[in-house]
Amino acid sequence: MCEDAHGIGRRALFVTGTAAALTLGGVSFAAADGQDQETPTTATIRGTLPTGSPDFVYVPVEVPSGVREIKVAYTYDKPAVPAGTQGNALDIGIFDERGTEPGGRGFRGWSGGARSEFFIRADDATPGYVPGPVRAGTWHVALGPYTVAPQGLSYELTVTLTYGEPGETPAPVYPPERARGRGRAWYRGDCHLHSWHSDGRRTPAEIAALARAAGLDFINSSDHNTATSHPHWATEAGDDLLILLGEEITTRNGHVVALGTEPGTFVDWRYRARDNRFGKYARQIRRAGGLVVPAHPHATCIGCGWKFGFGEADAIEVWNGPYTPDDEVALAEWDNLLVASVREGRGWLPAMGSSDAHRDPDAVGLPQTVVLADDLTRTAIQHGIRAGRSYVAESQKVSLAFTASGGKGLHAGIGERLEVDPDTPVTVRVEASGAPRCTIRLVTDQGVLFTGDPLPVSGSGTAEWHTTAAYAAYVRAELRHETAAGPVPGALAAFSNPIFLGRR
Repeated sequence: MCEDAHGIGRRALFVTGTAAALTLGGVSFAAADGQDQETPTTATIRGTLPTGSPDFVYVPVEVPSGVREIKVAYTYDKPAVPAGTQGNALDIGIFDERGTEPGGRGFRGWSGGARSEFFIRADDATPGYVPGPVRAGTWHVALGPYTVAPQGLSYELTVTLTYGEPGETPAPVYPPERARGRGRAWYRGDCHLHSWHSDGRRTPAEIAALARAAGLDFINSSDHNTATSHPHWATEAGDDLLILLGEEITTRNGHVVALGTEPGTFVDWRYRARDNRFGKYARQIRRAGGLVVPAHPHATCIGCGWKFGFGEADAIEVWNGPYTPDDEVALAEWDNLLVASVREGRGWLPAMGSSDAHRDPDAVGLPQTVVLADDLTRTAIQHGIRAGRSYVAESQKVSLAFTASGGKGLHAGIGERLEVDPDTPVTVRVEASGAPRCTIRLVTDQGVLFTGDPLPVSGSGTAEWHTTAAYAAYVRAELRHETAAGPVPGALAAFSNPIFLGRR
């Protein structure tokens, strides 16, 4: 065993091309020809990070040739802190001999704070880590001090190398981009889910079973800062379930879902809004065939609030998991973005909803995005989402039909425009089902202009409202549960993307 100890002071910090980062002193291992092939070699590395540490700290590990497996375990202290002060939280991952440069060329895995140890070898790796040869060179254990207590954060790394023949890396097999659809129809999906390849506790098989039970037609994998789950979804797809591949890019200034990227696409997360780098990675997502979807923009967890603006977004996750006040704030912000798009005569940003389910009792499909698509394929679903031909519902039981008509038999559906003159009478119609005692509301650029009576216990009902394009630039529908507290509106059971009124 060899040991190394180090700490850092504030003057030791420096800034790389992305976020603040620091490379510490590391450890070296003897060459394989001087080692007992049956005996692993271990090094222990200790250090302390002060408050104000950079976002990422890299610990170099000199790996000799002939290594079959690298294993890393870590611990860190969690001292008591004063009320209102953040304690210690330390994430971990690793980069291989190709380096830690932005873009992730050397990326070999990330588990955040979900695991205390991991291994990598050619034929296998811990979920969240990339199988492949353990080549000679300088590897870097990546530490992410998420929060640091006033006393500092003391950590201990244990790196173990096992020598021998490397084995073969299996060729990845990915799920198909098409399932047996119903032609042009409404398809239900959940595009934000976590497996045990990041901080989820469910296997892909368990998630797929829950998706089918929730009545979903498609899902999107979105593990934090890793794409290693992608080859593990192939056996879970089927004629009845389309599985899209993606990632939740989890920066310190907000999270974004890459929705439906090419298999194996990895998107780096090591930047903040002040680095002005997000546009580069948003374009990478689109080049890989994916959609850029900021997630839970007003979530209250540290680093979860969205700080990058919406100029690069293809859609926005307005509703995340069980409906809470931060979803209500996101809904209001999205509505303000709709008004701005009308005022400025530019494109608008569609809304989505997803479960962000991690573990029991998180419900897959609460909520779900219901998309009008030409078929059950990756490109058709993405096109429907990007066009805003969708609504969000809390479960498969809830359905919403929403149309506007007026003048010479013209009509429009969700995400479309009713091309009428400003004073042409317009009839807006909502049909709801599966929402007992819920209330239909119609919202325009002016606010809530129609509130219906509660639906009967059967959960089905209709509502009509008459307006003009001069009075309402757009109309969108909401289904609300009964109000829980005075003037505060009840939680959503469903809501739609808008129908725009008037000529462009």
